[in-house]
Formats: sequence, C-alpha cells, structure tokens
Amino acid sequence: MRKRNLILEDGTVFEGHGFGSETVSRGEIVFNTSMTGYQEVITDPSYCGQFVTMTYPLIGNYGINRDDYETVTPFIHGLIVKQYSEQPSNFRNEETIDSFLKANNIPGISGIDTRKLTRIIRKHGTMKAAIVSAEEDTEKVIKELKNTEFSRDQVKQTSTSKPYVVPGRGRRVVLVDFGAKHGILRELTKRDCQITVVPYDYSAAEILRLRPDGVMLTNGPGDPKDVPEAIEMIKGILGKVPIFGICLGHQLLSLACGANTEKMKFGHRGANHPVKDLKNDKTYLTSQNHSYAVNPDSLENTGLELTQIAINDETVEGVKHITHPAFSVQYHPEASPGPEDTNYLFDEFLKLMDQQEKKQEVHINA
Repeated sequence: MRKRNLILEDGTVFEGHGFGSETVSRGEIVFNTSMTGYQEVITDPSYCGQFVTMTYPLIGNYGINRDDYETVTPFIHGLIVKQYSEQPSNFRNEETIDSFLKANNIPGISGIDTRKLTRIIRKHGTMKAAIVSAEEDTEKVIKELKNTEFSRDQVKQTSTSKPYVVPGRGRRVVLVDFGAKHGILRELTKRDCQITVVPYDYSAAEILRLRPDGVMLTNGPGDPKDVPEAIEMIKGILGKVPIFGICLGHQLLSLACGANTEKMKFGHRGANHPVKDLKNDKTYLTSQNHSYAVNPDSLENTGLELTQIAINDETVEGVKHITHPAFSVQYHPEASPGPEDTNYLFDEFLKLMDQQEKKQEVHINA
C-alpha cells in the first residue's frame, strides 16, 4: 500500500496509507460520528470541498450499492478513516469503497488515528488540510495551506444548472436546489408531490410564475452569506407561498428575515444529535451536517420564533414565522443516514399548503 500523509495547517502530520485516487487534494477537514451510512455521507453535496473524517473505525464493510446515493456526483475532497474494508460483505454490495473513490477521483487515507484527529478538530476547530504523498515537503505544504483561499461558490458547484420536473399528481412544490440530497426528493415524491427543481439563483418572480403550492429550500454547502441572491429571492416569496427550509435553507430563511448566522467551531455532523421541540416538549434524534448556525439573539424582531434547540449546545435547530406560512429546521428530517424521528415535518409542510389554500379560498369568497 502506498504511503500518504495527512497534513493540517497547524503543522500536525498523520502518516497513513492511501486508497482511492492518488490525486493530491486540499480541503477543510471535518468529522462525522455516524456508525453507518458512509455512502450517503460521501455523496452528500453539503460536504463539497471538505475532507470527511469518519470516527467509526471500520468503513466500507458493506460496500457501495446503487440505492444509497444522495447525489450522482460526490463533491467531497477526501475521505479519512482508521481502516477500510477491501472485501465488503453484503447482499447489495456492487463495488468496494476503494474502487468508488478511484472512479470519482477522490483520495482516501487509512491507518490514521481518527480519535486523535477528532480531538484536535474539537479543540482547535475545523482547519485546512492536505492529502499528499509521503515524499512531499511537509513545510512547503503547510506554507501553501496557510496561503490558500478555498472557493466560496460551493452552492453554484452543487446546484442544478437547469430546471427539471419530477412528476406527481399532488401538491406542486418548487424545490430550490442549493445542493439537495436525493432524500428530500424521495420524501416529497412519496407524498405524490409534483416537484419542479430550480437552480439556486432562480429569482422570486421566476418562482412565483410557476404558481407553486409551496417552496422547499434545500440543504447545501458553505456559508449562507455567500448566496445573497437566494436571500433576496426568499424575501420576495415570503408571505406569498408556504416555505419549508432544511439546513442551509433554514439559515437562508433566517437571514432573509433579518437574523444572523455564524460559523461554529467544528459544526454538527452525525446521525444521533438530540433536538428538543419547545412546543410539544419532545426530544428527537436527528441527522445533521452543518458548519454554520443561526445566532439565537439575532431572532429578536425578525418575525421568527424559536421552535427547537440542540440539547448538546443549545444552538438554534428550528424556527417558525409568526405571521407568514414559513418554517425551517437545521437538521435533516429525511435522514440518510440517521433516524427518521422527524420525518413528520414533510407532512406538516403539506398541511401548511392545505391551510394556505383554504385561507385563499375564504379570501376570494369574501
């Protein structure tokens, strides 16, 4: 096995063995605590530009299959594991994680002390990193990392470039694609919605011309403030059509209403994050993947009320507009990987569309 190094911008070097592509790669290093679901993690567009460290020690033991993709093209820049399986065993297995990464030009590194690496990230926060061959000059790589500015157009990279329709006979939903997971489409099609998927930079006028019953703001990568066109679009549709936001969509809705977002030290990434619903006093386990969060103090005078909080650190996990039909959550109710405790939120979205239609009928009849 070829030797490779993982080098952090603070000078820390981990020696390991390469698998997947032999490409030299740089990215922001993060960690995910999920025990299963590595295929969904690797293909989640929200990881665009990042190295994903899996804290579970053995990855790849059930292989890669055709059913568990969250997008066709993965956008991660590298995968870091303690050990990867070269001989997966599962009735759905179609290829190894090694061959999958090779096919998608993604480097991997194994033999890393992922526990130590995770503790470094938790202590110092997310940072720049590089996966290089063992022969590379370490000091040169560190200097390059410190001087590197990563692209801030991740949403543009992951969003669809042209609108398309997923047919259905139910509610007409416009899904604004900021780097959407297939799981969101799955949950809406399961409820027989007709979905029109549009690019991240679609304007409010273009969306309203489609006469949707509701608008879904999806997950996506990066800093929400890097997508000002989406914030303006949301301002233009707020109050005119029901809105449901997930993850990045949640942050963008909050910014459009006047709240503020801030970068977290190391973010939330995993499939077992407890969230408390303040309205019904229930706690749910959720799947999460985000680097930014809404500042709770900034919600004042925005028209948004806090509906859910993270139990571990009390960060904002859900908001609802007081006067307009709009709500959002920071986590992933479609899961994949993770629990489906909050899957009911898609039904709440349909109810919101039904309620809005009845209000319009009453207004017309009056």
